[in-house]
Amino acid sequence: MKAVQVTGPHNLNIVEKDKPVITAKEEVLIKVKMVGICGSDIHIYHGTNPLATLPRVIGHEVTGEVEAIGEGVEGLSVGDKVVIEPIESCGHCYACRTGRGNVCSNLEVYGVHRDGGMQEYMVMPQKLVHKVNGDLDWKESVLIEPFTIGAQANWRGDVQNGDTVFIMGAGPIGLCCLKVAKSKGATVIISDLNESRLEFAKEWGADYTIHASRSNVTEELMEITKQEGANVVIDAVCLPQTFEQAIEVASVAGRVVVLGFDERPSQIKQLPITKKEVTITGSRLQTNQFPGVIGMFNEQSFDTTGMVTQIFQLEQIHEAIQLIETSPQEVMKVVISFEK
Repeated sequence: MKAVQVTGPHNLNIVEKDKPVITAKEEVLIKVKMVGICGSDIHIYHGTNPLATLPRVIGHEVTGEVEAIGEGVEGLSVGDKVVIEPIESCGHCYACRTGRGNVCSNLEVYGVHRDGGMQEYMVMPQKLVHKVNGDLDWKESVLIEPFTIGAQANWRGDVQNGDTVFIMGAGPIGLCCLKVAKSKGATVIISDLNESRLEFAKEWGADYTIHASRSNVTEELMEITKQEGANVVIDAVCLPQTFEQAIEVASVAGRVVVLGFDERPSQIKQLPITKKEVTITGSRLQTNQFPGVIGMFNEQSFDTTGMVTQIFQLEQIHEAIQLIETSPQEVMKVVISFEK
């Protein structure tokens, strides 16, 4: 079978691998149908993801069809449409013992530490395979994993009905955060440097948009919120200066959710954190978010039309990456299709 493998910085190839087989009674063989390309995949390709081990088959936004099941598998049948939960935790460390396996001390992520989904077939443990409604289009089900990231950010920020949420960045993850926040009854403000992304965010339900290069973001946000600030700030841009600004624009008793991995320091004063009693929280991957997000997708709670902007075949992986890197204004979510 064919797979997309990164062996070093800017060294990505389509390789031949043996088709995997079920070797344990609770395993599931999945015929991969569609895989989303995430920013973390691009970082691995560039050699800038310090967590990835090489060589590596990338891809963690995976949807496919069950081709075979082990004798101990229950609740799944051949032909079921599924998505994978791409994280393995140890079950024993402090994080795992407190229900936070997403930050397990021994965490392994498919597509980063283990071979991911950009291959024609995968064998996965049943616990990481989730059935979805067969009526969903592949373009819908491939978005479930990124939406769990948005759900996690909202959970970490304790977004409530009536809150004002400010999302910094209208890329795919920011937009997932937007949809989830709106489903919770929040008023959502979103900022970006790209006008077309802001227009799309407005179509997707944003109550207010701020063009970060044409406006004073802090002044405009404070005007919108009548000088209160945002009750929840989700930083999906993830630069040192956006983290600094997030603290500045958070309301009293506000929550700031940080999604970034930037190792450069931010210049943060203690006074606004203490004076406003701001809660600052990180958000990584997801904790038990798949069932809720799948429920929203199955029930068609929101429309995801327009998120997938380009579909490439496996053999076009280099073209897909080139488009993402050279024409970001044309891209929202690029996916690789294994359907012929």
